[in-house]
Amino acid sequence: MAKEAEETVVKYEVTAVRRRPRTFDELAGQEFVVSTLKNSLESGQIAHAYLFSGPRGCGKTSAARILARSLNCEKGPAAIPCGECANCLEIRAGTSMDVIEIDGASNTSVNDVRQIKDEILFPPAAGRYKVYIIDEVHMLSTSAFNALLKTIEEPPPYIIFIFATTELHKVPATIKSRCQQFNFRLIPVETIRNILQNVCAEMNIEAENEALFWIARESTGSLRDAFTLFDQVVSFSEGHIRSELIVKKLGLLDLEQLNALAEACADNNTALGFSLIDDILGSGAAIEQFIIDLAGYYRSLLLLKNGISRESLLGYSPGRFSSRVLEKLDPIRLERALELLLACYRDIRYSVSPRFELETVISKLSWLDQWVPSTELRAAVEGAREALGLKDGIARPLAGPEPQPNPPGEGSPLAPRVPVSYNTAGQDAPAAGGSAPAGNSPSLSEGFKNYIAAREGNPKAAASPAESDDDVPFWSRLSGASAQQTQVFPSQGPPQAEQPDIPPQAKRVLDIFGGTIIAGNGADHEH
Repeated sequence: MAKEAEETVVKYEVTAVRRRPRTFDELAGQEFVVSTLKNSLESGQIAHAYLFSGPRGCGKTSAARILARSLNCEKGPAAIPCGECANCLEIRAGTSMDVIEIDGASNTSVNDVRQIKDEILFPPAAGRYKVYIIDEVHMLSTSAFNALLKTIEEPPPYIIFIFATTELHKVPATIKSRCQQFNFRLIPVETIRNILQNVCAEMNIEAENEALFWIARESTGSLRDAFTLFDQVVSFSEGHIRSELIVKKLGLLDLEQLNALAEACADNNTALGFSLIDDILGSGAAIEQFIIDLAGYYRSLLLLKNGISRESLLGYSPGRFSSRVLEKLDPIRLERALELLLACYRDIRYSVSPRFELETVISKLSWLDQWVPSTELRAAVEGAREALGLKDGIARPLAGPEPQPNPPGEGSPLAPRVPVSYNTAGQDAPAAGGSAPAGNSPSLSEGFKNYIAAREGNPKAAASPAESDDDVPFWSRLSGASAQQTQVFPSQGPPQAEQPDIPPQAKRVLDIFGGTIIAGNGADHEH
């Protein structure tokens, strides 16, 4: 009886082990790696060191074992190992003396590397090459890496190193430069779904397409994670994998619940939204998973709004999403909803109550249609400026006769004269930070009044330099310059393009009000 139970335990293999690829053609989603390694094997151009990098569960260690089998196959080196000879069977079972797998996470010291350096002096026992597969090589210490440098650069002709890592940036550049590098990619969702369909066919299991898509999406590009989650789902599915059963057993949110909650928020019904939250959390759903599912729902709506209807990206068929929510929310507000949910997920870790954070987000989502984005606000401000006659930040008359052009030879009263140059006519310029002579520099308020008068076309208030008593333009008086330090502007032609040099106080005021000056009657505002 005990012997039968032992045989039953030994016979069962998890899907990730049972479906481990045995040839390069079975390696899913790594076309570049497969084609390059097969060509090098067929041409005999075999490197002495390889570096495989990429995310977890995408086939790095499997590719290393396949390469070792291809090198030591009795019919090789061959791109496709026979899988029947003694070397292939031993390597597949992990009992080969010529293929040594080392866990870099638990053999990090320089003494472990010294042991390798001693072992490579002995040739392979039965195979053609002696292959060292070091997994998670980035975990080695700096001293261990330094000890490997010379060995990797000039190993014996029968030694081949294959390094695998999930964190390529932690591998020293001196190691990278001595290896052929292969970057493994995440496996597409459609590819994982197709592989899961084949597994279901082998195991005589019925599976809904949406359920397999959910497993593929949750694996985030890792085939090993997909197989692990698949085994868990199979254990409670009783031969029929269904989305409804997955949602119920794993505490996920059903699409109908998400549609109801999103419709309540779109209708500005905060009370109903709070009630739905209480029902969902009361059923045992975790708040973190609640936020993840709701964020994924609004992401799917955003994709639909942008014309994307691929079921592999949405998770469900497009027709199952609420048309009312899609009609009421535009892409900008859907982006805002997604931002709120992502920020909520970040904040719940340090919150007094994660449920309070969730209820606050639902309350914000309930008046999302009243939220005004910055683009609409800017358009409204620009429209108001045009309606009030404000262009380029300068106030212009809303009504009245158009200003007449000046006769030839006379200056334009509509804009202040701008200095064209400075010279020192027998006098030194004031020191940096100094002030102009007393009586020549008007107050800030008077300078702005002159500016407004000039803009309104009042020749008397904006007297030209020749008409003023001190022969100093008011812009020059604003900047604190004397008549001898400022060249008088020509009275003919339009104003110059460059702006006058004004005091820092005046410039700050102009910057604050965007260049729009509003004249006041009180004299007590001169500060």
